Amino acid sequence: MITSAVRDIYRVNLGVKKYERVLLFNDRIAENEEPSESDKERRFKLRCLALLAAEIGKKLCKSLTYCEYPATGSHGAEPPKELWRLAFGDEAIKALQRERLLSLLLGKKARERDIAGAEAIIRRYSAHAVHCVIALSNYSTSHTRFRDFLTRICGCRYASMPLFDVSMLEGAMNVDWKALAKTTHALAKVVNTADSIRIKTPNGSSLSFSTKGRKALADTGILTKRGAFGNLPAGEVFLAPVEGSAQGRLVLEWGPTRQLASPVTLTIQDGYVADISGTDEYAEYLRAKLAERSDNGNIAELGIGTNGSAKRPDNILESEKIFGTIHIALGDNSSFGGTVKTPFHQDFVFFRPTVTLIHKDGSRKDILKAGKLRY
Repeated sequence: MITSAVRDIYRVNLGVKKYERVLLFNDRIAENEEPSESDKERRFKLRCLALLAAEIGKKLCKSLTYCEYPATGSHGAEPPKELWRLAFGDEAIKALQRERLLSLLLGKKARERDIAGAEAIIRRYSAHAVHCVIALSNYSTSHTRFRDFLTRICGCRYASMPLFDVSMLEGAMNVDWKALAKTTHALAKVVNTADSIRIKTPNGSSLSFSTKGRKALADTGILTKRGAFGNLPAGEVFLAPVEGSAQGRLVLEWGPTRQLASPVTLTIQDGYVADISGTDEYAEYLRAKLAERSDNGNIAELGIGTNGSAKRPDNILESEKIFGTIHIALGDNSSFGGTVKTPFHQDFVFFRPTVTLIHKDGSRKDILKAGKLRY
């Protein structure tokens, strides 16, 4: 069953062809990390799955490159230089270094003119880039310039699978992909009629923000078209709220991989986290991340789950896809329509939400009511 399900990632989700080059990677526990025993076990299993997927993939494509690197420590941080080299080719990386652009990209310090110069170089050597990426790392590379350049400029097809667990192959990955795509695209179309959105949840969360000029995107798991990108498991509609517009509060009951011992409350003012209260140790972690960079507190994303097979609340990769949930992310949104660039992107799931679309004429429509779709 596991072998067959992994093959489907290549054949069904990515549509890998015999003549194509695939890059598959995993991030090992770094020296400065201190994960819990349960996290160590989870990440060991993720590495084992990555190694198995690499062996299976070698029979399905022209070449498969497997890479392991020390973990970056946060979702949204750029992966190291070696992975860039394997993805884009030696010549592209040498050119980026000659122009002193690579270090700026890796540190997320590149300005608009730097990014434009880097894009020109990546475009020049785009034929050297891999055709497909399977990102089986613990920390997500979804919201990175690495991923953005690969998909948008090189046309690479990219499956992002941070925190993936073998159980997902029989759970959230065991779906009718065509039906999931139809539901997700239909919801995105409805969301795109709004000028602003308000959310409320039974646990006391309440947030409103503008969506003017922002487009809701559909994450369907069908990644066969040139430049396609998404999570596996898939199943969400997501967008970047307008920076500076979010107001309200978020009551977190779940972290990325566990239920919090007690809720952590985020007060949101003018698009950013202004205060963090709570006694769970995760509150201290968030305070530290926001102290590193103010942009880490940006309200970066609203997502709405559309996957009826997703069930697990203790793994954010799956929980944010649960049908009828929403998730809100902090940090970077530059890779999907926003303007904030920072090496941090963290999602939080909320259950039984009410989501209200507010249109230009002031009319309102609840598309979710206590977690039930109503569009």
